[in-house]
This record gives sequence, structure tokens and C-alpha cells, in this order.
Amino acid sequence: MTRRQVSVTTTVAATPEQIFDLLTDPAKHPLLDGSGTVQAAHGSNPDRLELGSKFGMDMKMGAPYKIKNTVVEYERNRLIAWRHFNGHRWRWELEPAGEGRTTVTETFDWSTARIPFLIELARFPARNKAAIRRTLDRLAEMFGEQSRLQ
Repeated sequence: MTRRQVSVTTTVAATPEQIFDLLTDPAKHPLLDGSGTVQAAHGSNPDRLELGSKFGMDMKMGAPYKIKNTVVEYERNRLIAWRHFNGHRWRWELEPAGEGRTTVTETFDWSTARIPFLIELARFPARNKAAIRRTLDRLAEMFGEQSRLQ
């Protein structure tokens, strides 16, 4: 059985608090997204995400569509994850790395998906891993540094 997760880790020249502030602001998600699918946040979103928050995004993968997400994991300045209707999760883990730096791991987790074999059939894990790499590069650039992906 597969683990049904893909992750990428990097170290960023920012504190966990700075990165968490970015991740919990849904209006900033399009700036961070390396997949090119996140187009804009809905105006009715909360200003800050917390456990149980629901937020919507305008997306585009071929055709435009809208998606509603729910925050399902949350530990201030350390962890945030959200899922949408199919149940798979996007998880961000932050670990202090000293000297104002943070080790950041982003994970696409489809172990909780309602229909995981469709995600695999569509080859989303490989595509999402590449997009995660681009997202983490963008994150590092936002804080003025080139990332060192692991």
C-alpha cells in the first residue's frame, strides 16, 4: 500500500510566525501558489484562518471553477492543513531552524480522499510534488532568498 502523500521541505529565511501569517491569510494564497491553479480568494473569506475556518478560492485547471476549503489541522505558528469536498489535504508544517529561519514542509495528502485511486489515475501526486517545489521557491523568494529544497 502506498503512503498516499508527497512532501517537499525547504528552509526559509523567515520566522515561523512570519510564514504562518502568510499561510493564514487566504487573500495571499494566489501569490504563493506554484501550480498556477489558484487564481483569487473569495471576498467573503475570513481575514485569518483558524481551525474550522471555511474559505473559497477561484481556481483554474483548464476551465475556471470555485472550490471551498475547510481548515482541518491547526497549531498556531507550527501547522495548518485544509481540505475540500474530495477530502484530500494540503498541509504546511513549520519548524524553527534558528537565526530567524524556518524549515517548511508542504504535503499533498490524499490518504484522506474519498476516491484516492482517481487522484492517482490522474497523476496528481507527481504534478502536485512539482507544484509544491515551485510554491516553496516562491515562498523563499518572498522572504528574499533562494530555497534549498530537500
